[in-house]
Amino acid sequence: MGYCNGRCTLILICGMQLVCVLERQIFDFLGYQWAPILANFVHIIIVILGLFGTIQYRPRYIKGYAVWLVLWVTWNVFVICFYLEAGDLSKETDLILTFNISMHRSWWMENGPGCMVTSVTPAPDWAPEDHRYITVSGCFLEYQYIEVAHSSLQIVLALAGFIYACYVVKCITEEEDSFDFIGGFDSYGYQGPQKTSHLQLQPMYMSK
Repeated sequence: MGYCNGRCTLILICGMQLVCVLERQIFDFLGYQWAPILANFVHIIIVILGLFGTIQYRPRYIKGYAVWLVLWVTWNVFVICFYLEAGDLSKETDLILTFNISMHRSWWMENGPGCMVTSVTPAPDWAPEDHRYITVSGCFLEYQYIEVAHSSLQIVLALAGFIYACYVVKCITEEEDSFDFIGGFDSYGYQGPQKTSHLQLQPMYMSK
């Protein structure tokens, strides 16, 4: 029963991860955040493989899924540090999440709850010609905290998935080790039908 509950819970966690990362992928696409887009895509593939391994009893797939979750947690910790500007990171000047090929920011920067966007004219000399210079005000929740919340949720789901993945792999391994494919029926005292190799002759008496 515990093994079944572990599998079912892991399947549920994988499903929640898929829903959450797909939602995150949509907003990263809208913000042209190329590094998160790539990381999300890899995560979607690995979660699908982990889900397949859980359903089909494939421990190798589940182990690969568990290893990836460690890397996924590391990536999301970096994203949190980036938006909170830990160390030398700066969300205002660094273009790490866009591979330094564009100046796009998080989609939530302009579209967060309550945010009011105002165009600034004339634009500063350093502003690219194909970009508009704006100010954002009135946000109920700053965009960096929304991004941090997304990453924090991913970390929580990844930790839960890692724990249950290890548990399911342990259960599958123990089940395979405990089943004896050669002598599996000996413990039950099973004996096949026995054949007599010699025919026993008995004398016959005939009455006159």
